[in-house]
Amino acid sequence: MSTGLAITLIIVALIVGAVGGFFISRQYMMKYLKENPPINEDMLRMMMTQMGRKPSEKQVRQVMSQMNKATDKPEKKKK
Repeated sequence: MSTGLAITLIIVALIVGAVGGFFISRQYMMKYLKENPPINEDMLRMMMTQMGRKPSEKQVRQVMSQMNKATDKPEKKKK
């Protein structure tokens, strides 16, 4: 095997590995964030209380629905 062919194969393998690793890690993180959302209703209530607001159940649900719409919107565009 010539040296040029070996170097070319190594470079191609590195590029394929980097691209594959990027997409695998991206898919893993999207799945993880979907299963474990970064904020839930209890955390939202705590944040609103710390800001000096007494959140009603309607306010909490409204903010959560807005956040869910914002996170679901990019996924729907791709499909």
